[in-house]
Amino acid sequence: KVKAITEELCGHSFSASAISAINKRLDDSLAQFASRRLEEAFPYLILDARYEKVREGGIVASQAVLIAVGIDWDGRRQILGVEMANRESHSVWKTFLLGLRERGLSGVELVVADDHAGLRAAIREVLSEAAYQRCYVHFLRNALDHLPRKADDDCLQELRWLYDRRSVEEARRDLSAWIGKWEARYPRLVAWAEETIEETFTFYRLPRQHHKHLKSTNMLERLNEEIRRRTYVVRIFPNAASCCRLVRALAVETHENWLEAHRYLNMDDLKEHKKDQLREAA
Repeated sequence: KVKAITEELCGHSFSASAISAINKRLDDSLAQFASRRLEEAFPYLILDARYEKVREGGIVASQAVLIAVGIDWDGRRQILGVEMANRESHSVWKTFLLGLRERGLSGVELVVADDHAGLRAAIREVLSEAAYQRCYVHFLRNALDHLPRKADDDCLQELRWLYDRRSVEEARRDLSAWIGKWEARYPRLVAWAEETIEETFTFYRLPRQHHKHLKSTNMLERLNEEIRRRTYVVRIFPNAASCCRLVRALAVETHENWLEAHRYLNMDDLKEHKKDQLREAA
């Protein structure tokens, strides 16, 4: 495919050795991006993984692409890490997070991620000082597992409305009303929600202006959609290196666009919020 593209773009084709040399230079450049020193603090960290089909040893299997996005004190998004792994597990996520730490990741106050057991354990071990926000979108999807097939749509819709409240006190009050309304009809769902929903309310600790951006991993999901749009054309990668090359190249492009764009968040809101909390504590 590369040979055909270069012939059409440049008027002549390149030999396999020339293409390999180009890929080598590209890989070196992308590796520098992926291993660069993280000099500044990132109070917000968003983690997620997606899967791509890769052929290894003649066998096609799904491999995980681990992605970390940070938001710095200037309010700009940065892609901090992109790595390939055979699967998501505690050890894989721990190695990934330790790699970020070794490169200088610091100042993390909130981690937004899905409810993956291995990922959560790794966060507790490597980023123990950070609060954990379970993505509420994934939470609502998981809620479907605790409902009968022909459930009342109003039940989940009312549960979703809890994430639009102004404070955690309002959300908890409305949660109590939701429990009272639905526990007789859907006891399995209500019992599960009572046990797990609190970890989806962590974002209420933040300034209200930041709530919609950090109560889910949707921002990273949009990046995943861009990745999916490119990788769908390939379908099956010949090896993990080629998959990593494409995803990292897109990550570099996205990273640069984010740095040049307007600030994603006004971090003065967080600074003032923390001052208010200190005054209240005093």
